[in-house]
Amino acid sequence: MTNRPLSPSLTPTRRAAGLLAGLALGVALLSGCSSEGASTDCGLDACTVTFDRGVDASASILGVEAKLIGAQGDQVTVEVAGEQLTLTAGQQAAEAGGLQVTLDSVTDQQVKIRVAKGSSS
Repeated sequence: MTNRPLSPSLTPTRRAAGLLAGLALGVALLSGCSSEGASTDCGLDACTVTFDRGVDASASILGVEAKLIGAQGDQVTVEVAGEQLTLTAGQQAAEAGGLQVTLDSVTDQQVKIRVAKGSSS
């Protein structure tokens, strides 16, 4: 058995640095979404936000804030990236701040929207 020195790419310092970088990335991804009166389910390029009705509901997603302004029947008004949008279930995505916003569902208790990066074409 021959003892060989560790190659420079496998030194304990480099391993620790790689581990810390991976942990920092994981924390950044997890902390990318926060909410009050809402729940979020985010991927790399899209989030589904479920707002509770009857409360001041908002969520920070994909670097912007999304708020539920109001809902009446099957029409919902939200504010995404500082722009107010009125959405109806089944309609094409509306754009706000370079994001595509669609209404997934609306009930007496909750409003669910999807916010995605990029175009909807």
